[in-house]
Amino acid sequence: MKIGILGGGQLGRMLLQQAANYTVETYVLENDEQCPAAHLCHHFVKGDIKDFDTVYNFGKGLDALTIEIEAVNVEALEKLESEGIRIYPRPSAIKTIKNKILQKRFYEENNIPTPEFKLTFNTADLQNHLDFLPAVHKLGEGGYDGKGVQVLLDQKDFDKAFNEPSILEKMVKIKKEIAVIVAINDKGETVIFPPAEMVFDPVLNLLDYQLSPAKLDDKVLWKAEAIAISVVKHFESAGLFAVELFVDFDDDVLVNEIAPRVHNSGHHTIEANYSSQYDTLWRIMLGYPFGNTDAILPSAIVNILGADGFSGEAKYDGLDEILGMDNVFVHLYGKSHTKPGRKMGHVTIVHKDYQDLTYKANKIKHTLKVVA
Repeated sequence: MKIGILGGGQLGRMLLQQAANYTVETYVLENDEQCPAAHLCHHFVKGDIKDFDTVYNFGKGLDALTIEIEAVNVEALEKLESEGIRIYPRPSAIKTIKNKILQKRFYEENNIPTPEFKLTFNTADLQNHLDFLPAVHKLGEGGYDGKGVQVLLDQKDFDKAFNEPSILEKMVKIKKEIAVIVAINDKGETVIFPPAEMVFDPVLNLLDYQLSPAKLDDKVLWKAEAIAISVVKHFESAGLFAVELFVDFDDDVLVNEIAPRVHNSGHHTIEANYSSQYDTLWRIMLGYPFGNTDAILPSAIVNILGADGFSGEAKYDGLDEILGMDNVFVHLYGKSHTKPGRKMGHVTIVHKDYQDLTYKANKIKHTLKVVA
């Protein structure tokens, strides 16, 4: 089979690393010839994944397509789908998810629990919702990795707000933030990965580290899994979805947002689960049975981010020390240049003891630095 990936970042790279286990001819479309995935595919095509003609011409000779980022030309995917090319997930799902306004309305229409929200079309609209504060302002389209999100505690924060269509989401007092990855195949069969608990960097609003399986009461776990499966089934599309959820102090579970692709919250599954998120997506696209998504051992992930104050050719301080640690797996994404906050890699730790996971995660965070 000939299968294409729209986007050539680290997610595409790890997807291609898993593809080596199967008989499949891989294609990547990306503007940057030096992107992390470029040298791992059979065929690299330089081009803009947002351009209709480029995406259409890339996909028309393939058996199937998937994405590693939502910012793609959906209209081209719709045309390809109408001509018999299989798209994972379907363009209709990508179209809804890539726009936070459509995504929120989708939850509302399908009775999916999610934080209360208001629509704003410009900063002047915020004056009509003063009683809704504190809230989180989320850009309707184009945000990623913490960009396009601003916390508005009161009217003094309005200068940080977005002057274009956005979601104003009621701030929830969060006890835990978790992610549940759900996979669904062309037959409508589903598998679910154990939830991961995410801990965020409060300054960068990026994932700091995570633990999986998340420590949850059984009732909260069952509720989270049921909601995650329900929302994914409503998209009526095969594919792999990462469902990000809030658990509040009443143990209610609310959908934050969804990614229609392999996701940062599932990186640990490469070493820590019998079948990884990447393996699972290939099984869906190639028509194979699902593998076992259970955890082999508990795990933690630490993101390797570009250090503050450094921009230029990347150098990894402390890498030797990290590579010498037991039960630790380093993944560098092959990005030659660093800048503050840029995702340069991740480290996975596996151990039966959660205390050991947390200790090593914090040690790695303070030992491994990406400088220039």
